[in-house]
Amino acid sequence: METNANTAAPVASALERRLELSVPIDELEREVDQRLRRLGKNMKLPGFRPGKVPASIVRQQYGDQARLDALQEALGRLFGEAVSAQRLRVAGMPKIEANNSGSTTHMDFSATFEVYPEVRLSDLAGVEVERPVLEVGAEEINSTLEILRKQRVRYEPVDRAAALADRVTIDFLGKKDGEPFAGGQGKDYRFVLGEGKMLSDFENAVIGTRAGEAKSFDMTFPAEYFSKDLAGQSVTFDIALKEVCEPVLPELDGDFARALGVEDGDLTQMRAEIEANLRREVKKRLQGRITAQVMDVLLQANPLQVPEALIQREVERLMQAARQDMEQRGMQVKDLPMRPEWFTDQARRRVSIGLILSEIVRLNNLQAQPAQVKELVEDAAQSYDNPPEVVRWYYAKAERLNDFEGAAIEANVVDWVLQRVAVRDKPVAFAELMGQQA
Repeated sequence: METNANTAAPVASALERRLELSVPIDELEREVDQRLRRLGKNMKLPGFRPGKVPASIVRQQYGDQARLDALQEALGRLFGEAVSAQRLRVAGMPKIEANNSGSTTHMDFSATFEVYPEVRLSDLAGVEVERPVLEVGAEEINSTLEILRKQRVRYEPVDRAAALADRVTIDFLGKKDGEPFAGGQGKDYRFVLGEGKMLSDFENAVIGTRAGEAKSFDMTFPAEYFSKDLAGQSVTFDIALKEVCEPVLPELDGDFARALGVEDGDLTQMRAEIEANLRREVKKRLQGRITAQVMDVLLQANPLQVPEALIQREVERLMQAARQDMEQRGMQVKDLPMRPEWFTDQARRRVSIGLILSEIVRLNNLQAQPAQVKELVEDAAQSYDNPPEVVRWYYAKAERLNDFEGAAIEANVVDWVLQRVAVRDKPVAFAELMGQQA
């Protein structure tokens, strides 16, 4: 089937293009006839032998679908050939609409779509980056041990008023303008006072209350609260405190070491393993911080207009990840409002970074090397009981290495940037690096 397309023309934005597509009606009908004949050869219908169904019946049942399939195939082929001939990098799917041209010989369509932007890398001379540094010593190891003890805390019921660090169990019901609001109620809900799981005003209202007591209180959601329907709004909560439990930390003994996976309970071995794991984690976090700075530098030096189609695709990914995270935390996602615009800025940043990194990698041959990927896999495997088995598992399927290959490419780009900017080392506090609360 012969079809026609013109040269892509700019539309509303710098990245938007439009192609005019034209499909001859007579050739489309010939293609439909061929499809229906092929269908008729294998069609089975009560009262007719296989392949002997009259053409009129075949057309009656499948004519519309055959025409739609033939038209979609013709438009898809024409669009693909046109963008290939014009060397256009299409971002997202085209929007194809029929044109009322009045032609009796052709069906005319407009295909509107976006293209990838041209990335022109800027010079990084004069840019300064702060590289965070931290040496792991006894103080950091002891701090980590305390965190591990708190992670293995147990709670015992007490007959007193709730205080900071206690775990409480409550029923609560929130009302706005006298009516319950979505996500504002819970039964047998447990949380630890002071951990920040609940808003501070909510926790302060629970502190000082004893098991068996009930109370009501007013509070105002922060103006920056994630739910726009509740941000800055005043509400009333009714709570009933069911249980107060105080924390009991485990002793640093053989049982504690065995709980951490040290089979013989040797405390020296436990500290050695904690130190090794801690060094890997600190290295990872330091790398994460310098990487974030480098990405900021690249974004500032290379401002881009990015295709909306790519932004929307990334928004969908971020929303899905947020839903999965909430579900893993035991939250009822269907009761929580979630709007695409909450994720748009993050999505735009991620898409922009991806485009810039791709261009840097392409121009400077910074692709991930097998040795780099292997080193990352082996390092990650050290966190497990049987590292060689973990390494074999990752290498059993190529797609399992995707994240490691991406990390290697990112590291290559970071090194490439650091060679072209001024780097100043800056010590960072352990608690700050690990995100620990004061």
